[in-house]
Amino acid sequence: MNYISLIGQGFYEALAMFWATLWALVLGFALSGAVQAFIPRGTMQNVLGGDDPASLSKATFFGMISSSCSYAASALAKSLFKGGANFTASMVFMFASTNLVLELGIVLWVLMGWNFALAEFVGGGLMIVLFAFAARFVFARSMVESARSDLQDEDATSSGESDSDASGRTKVTERMKSLAGWADAAGYAMADITMLYKEMIFGFVVAGFLATIIPDSVWSTIFVTGFGFWTSLENVLVGPLLAVISFVCSVGNVPLAAALWAGGISFGGVASFIFADLITLPLILIYRKFYGTQLTIRLVATLWAAMSFTGLVIEYLFAALGLVPAHQMDQIAGASFEWNYTTFLNILFLAVFAGLFWMSRNQKRLGGGAGYATDPMCGMQVEMANAPATAVVDNRTYYFCSDHCRANFTASHAAS
Repeated sequence: MNYISLIGQGFYEALAMFWATLWALVLGFALSGAVQAFIPRGTMQNVLGGDDPASLSKATFFGMISSSCSYAASALAKSLFKGGANFTASMVFMFASTNLVLELGIVLWVLMGWNFALAEFVGGGLMIVLFAFAARFVFARSMVESARSDLQDEDATSSGESDSDASGRTKVTERMKSLAGWADAAGYAMADITMLYKEMIFGFVVAGFLATIIPDSVWSTIFVTGFGFWTSLENVLVGPLLAVISFVCSVGNVPLAAALWAGGISFGGVASFIFADLITLPLILIYRKFYGTQLTIRLVATLWAAMSFTGLVIEYLFAALGLVPAHQMDQIAGASFEWNYTTFLNILFLAVFAGLFWMSRNQKRLGGGAGYATDPMCGMQVEMANAPATAVVDNRTYYFCSDHCRANFTASHAAS
């Protein structure tokens, strides 16, 4: 076996997948940045006070217009819950932030096909309904309120939330007509890219090696075939398990999903795997810190069950409609270097990326940046009035996208 050749093939596959999705990534992050900059979110916790359909619909909408980073989504959901938002609505917001965002759907469409993008959004809505229904029976009010009380006591002196909006935002239409508004949008887009690029690189590289090195016999052992319903059930249960141990979340798990699809996992298994980016092991440990062990166990179990059941429903629904594509066993769809429309789009969106980069670097000079701070750990653009976490060091206030980044910051500062 020529190991050097295999390693080369793995990196080639990873680069080819990245090239196939480059324009989609830039487009997705640009659109996400614009939505985050132009649609105010300061009133979220005030409208997420219940688990009724109206509140859950608003939670879904606000999640869809937020950052796709799983860590930031979990932190903002915690902040909403601590401030008085309903626990179920906060979790729905968190799910929508990572699974129903524009960039994820675009990358899914380009790398795997429109069928998977459609399944993601149809399945995402179904999973929210299932989760909300189960939550009424799983999350005891006393347990939820105890977790809220612990959060409020713990963060009483260090909360980054505020009842006022310090960003000085004007009306949406006025901001969209201003250079400052678009500079802020570019700031959000570049901050999200800065925050997620390690996840994406890891996802592409791992997917490239999975697609080239792992033999079919291994995939057939992991994903059983030939047993009808039981095959589908095993695949949708194993999908989230692979997500738990992969440590990859958000957009970064799409290349892995493509590799799993090429390896033989079922259509529903792919869906459940992508949904499961919120139960990777690092995030489970974060939930435990936020909400305590008992509530975290119930949360993860409920999410896992909802993800798996949704994947099963998607499997049979799309099969009945003839929307399940044939497996791509030899290569991942679209992953190749050719002089075609992808190349032209990549050139165009590399120019767009250059524009975003320039505007973000000159954000204040263009009139933007008012009311924003940059997370010193991950580079995320944070609204100071609604920052999930803050820290005061040497009489200077730092703003963070999550407690995870604040803990890393305080640990590094203490070590120095």
